[in-house]
Amino acid sequence: QVQLTESGGGSVQAGGSLRLSCAASTPILIYSGYCMAWFRQVSGNRREAVAGIYSGGGAPYYPDSLKSRFTISRDNAKNTIHLQMNGLKPEDSSVYTCAAGLCGALPPRPHQADFAWWGQGTQVTVSS
Repeated sequence: QVQLTESGGGSVQAGGSLRLSCAASTPILIYSGYCMAWFRQVSGNRREAVAGIYSGGGAPYYPDSLKSRFTISRDNAKNTIHLQMNGLKPEDSSVYTCAAGLCGALPPRPHQADFAWWGQGTQVTVSS
């Protein structure tokens, strides 16, 4: 079982930036075989992946619509990933949730079903 704890959400005006952090309870980033990702809620129980990484390295995942504004990074020593969000828009407002799961490689398009462990979520609100 991996527990995930997010921090860094909040309110910001359009064009601003926020940095989210997600700390894992176990050092999964130093071992191959784990994926971590950030999702945001889009409707009901459906979430879309906004960024993802594989613990064993390789290129991160971003949807094409966000890759110019969102950056995922990792701090192996702190078992933490970060999501830097720049140029925020009102449509970026959502609950952002960190997720982790066992994987052999980062899926081309991470889906919430690929991840077994979830954080509690943090609210991001962007005002116009």
